[in-house]
Amino acid sequence: MPLPQEMRFVDLGSFGGPEVMTIGRRPLPVPEEGQVLVRAEAIGVNRPDIAQRQGSYPPPKDASPILGLELSGEIVAVGPGVTDHAVGDKVCGLANGGAYAEYCLLPAGQILPFPKGFGAVKAAALPETFFTVWANLFQMAGLTEGETVLIHGGTSGIGTTAIQLARAFGAEVYATAGSREKCEACERLGAKRAINYRSEDFAAVIKAETGQGVDIILDMIGAAYFERNLASLAKDGCLSIIAFLGGAVAEKVNLSPIMVKRLTVTGSTMRPRTAEEKRAIRDDLLAEVWPLLEAGAVAPVIHKVFAFEDIVAAHRLMEEGSHIGKVVLTV
Repeated sequence: MPLPQEMRFVDLGSFGGPEVMTIGRRPLPVPEEGQVLVRAEAIGVNRPDIAQRQGSYPPPKDASPILGLELSGEIVAVGPGVTDHAVGDKVCGLANGGAYAEYCLLPAGQILPFPKGFGAVKAAALPETFFTVWANLFQMAGLTEGETVLIHGGTSGIGTTAIQLARAFGAEVYATAGSREKCEACERLGAKRAINYRSEDFAAVIKAETGQGVDIILDMIGAAYFERNLASLAKDGCLSIIAFLGGAVAEKVNLSPIMVKRLTVTGSTMRPRTAEEKRAIRDDLLAEVWPLLEAGAVAPVIHKVFAFEDIVAAHRLMEEGSHIGKVVLTV
C-alpha cells in the first residue's frame, strides 16, 4: 500500500498551556541511514512533553521539533543500513522527538518488538519509562538483589515502572505518593511501605523502617528533597536524580552526609545520550526485562487512553497529577 504524502501531527504553535496544541498537517518524514519509519498506533504522553510544550525542555538541534518521545506501531519504511528490522514489523520505540504524529522516524537501535501478548496501547507505554528506569536505577545506580530502594513519585509512569522492576530483581522497595489511594497502589505494585508525603516525613519513616537508610533513591523532585534524601541513604548509598519537579537549586544544604556516609549523587536525562548508549539500554531491556513482561511479572500501568485528537485533554490530566501510571493516545 503506498504511503500518503502528508500526515497529521500535534502542532505546537507557541509555548504555553495545553490549549496551544492543535492538529496540523505536514509532509511525511523519510528514513535516513539507520532509521525506520513507523505508522503510529498508540503514543505515550510523558512529563517531558509538558516541559517542552511550556518551553523549558527544548529538543536537541538534531531532533524533531514535534512533541513526543515514545510510540508503538508498524514499520512502513526502512532507511539504508537497517538489516534487523523489516516493513511490517510491530515495534515500540524511544523517539528523539516526533512521536505526536501519525508517522514517526525512529533510530533502529531504539526500537523493540511488541512483547508477546501485548497490543499497541500497552507497548506504547513501555519505552520512555523503561529506558529511563533501567539506565538510572540499574545501569548507573547499580541496583542489585537484596538492596533497599526508595522511589519518589511512586504512581507516576516512572514510579510504577521502577517499583515493579526493583521488586522483580529482588530489591526491597519503599515509595512516596500524595494520597492514601496512591500509596495503596504503590503497595499493590510491590512496595513494602508507601509513604504519604502530604502527611508523613519520608526521611523519618525510612529511618524507622530500615534503621540505617536505603541503598538507593530514585528522585524526580530535586532541591526540595535533597537534604532529606541524603539523610535517608545508608552508608555507600546512591542518590539518582532524574528530574527537578521541586526545583534545581538547593540552598543551605548540609553536605556532610555525602562524606561521612560515602554517598554517591548522580543523575541523567535520556535525550542527550548517544545513539550507542541508547542502543545498549535497548539491548539490556530486550534481554533482561522483555521476558518479565512476557511472563506477566511486570506490566505497564495504564491510567487512561485518549484519542489522538484529544491531546489537550491528555495534557490537562497529566498536569492535574491525579493519574496513576501512564496516559496513552490512540491513533
